[in-house]
Amino acid sequence: MKLSLVELSTVAPGGDKGQALKDSIDAAKQAEDLGYHRIWYAEHHDSASTASSAPEILIALAASATSRIRVGSGAVLLNHYSPFKVAETFLQLEALAPGRIDLGLGRATAGPLVDLALRRDRDVPPTDDFAEQVQEVLAYFDGRFSAGHAFARLNPAAGVTSRPEVWILGSSGNSARMTGELGLGYAFAGFINPDDAGRALLRHAAFAGPATDGASAGRGILSVSAVVADTDAEAQRLNWTRTALMARLGRVGTAAVVPTVAEAERELSQAQKDAPTLITDGCWPRQLAGSPQTVRDQLEQMTRAAGVDEVMVQDIIADPNERAHSRALLAQALGL
Repeated sequence: MKLSLVELSTVAPGGDKGQALKDSIDAAKQAEDLGYHRIWYAEHHDSASTASSAPEILIALAASATSRIRVGSGAVLLNHYSPFKVAETFLQLEALAPGRIDLGLGRATAGPLVDLALRRDRDVPPTDDFAEQVQEVLAYFDGRFSAGHAFARLNPAAGVTSRPEVWILGSSGNSARMTGELGLGYAFAGFINPDDAGRALLRHAAFAGPATDGASAGRGILSVSAVVADTDAEAQRLNWTRTALMARLGRVGTAAVVPTVAEAERELSQAQKDAPTLITDGCWPRQLAGSPQTVRDQLEQMTRAAGVDEVMVQDIIADPNERAHSRALLAQALGL
């Protein structure tokens, strides 16, 4: 099983975004040392609890601080941007770190106000043309525009000898078929929608077409939220941070900050603290928590059911040192 990491640049309690970003680069170096396959940086806007709003900046820094691990976006929210700009940016990153860049593409809203602020033309209603945007990015990478296309003469890939791997990120399953038919890799956010994760990844594999971008073609990644500690009880305690943060986000929105474990313990009900963090009656949890052996066993069950050989971990833990320890324990448990 390949093990990868998605980094949110979590802002520690009492910390600031500058330190969170430094921690994110340290995470890339640690992940490479531990044998992780890739690290992706998220795109979250107007968020007090996370610092990663421009993944391409962190990708450049992480790639320069490492030599082996793949580095990418999880994801660039393509619905807000020009495909030409995204293609140029990631071709430039690929030129800086050949053979190590992943372009993870997604679509998401951050609320009406942020969505409006991100738009260049605010007089025209937004349209859902994600599939067309993805195909335009691919056309810039490999010159696939028809001869009469208005953009056919543009060649941002000139002089770049390799291409980023392209992945589509999803959380509903709606893009599984499109991704498969385009010959792209598919990463599913099981921490958002665990009920549909296995079905969506199997659907993607069933529709996988001829390779579009090489190594990612037809492949799937299961993304999970996981906390690993020396014991099941300690992992469950550390996991309260994420549970309490989600509750805070529900109450106050993006102004919510990450709580300490002690704060989380005071804020959560007993039912929230005891929410399942393991597969229960066939249902996958939103959050995995346990000892290395416990989490390994859960991941093996989940990846078998989803038909994938790679898992990508999101780890929202208040203390950066405990977060690093969780990553190390998981790498050891999976024999990296």
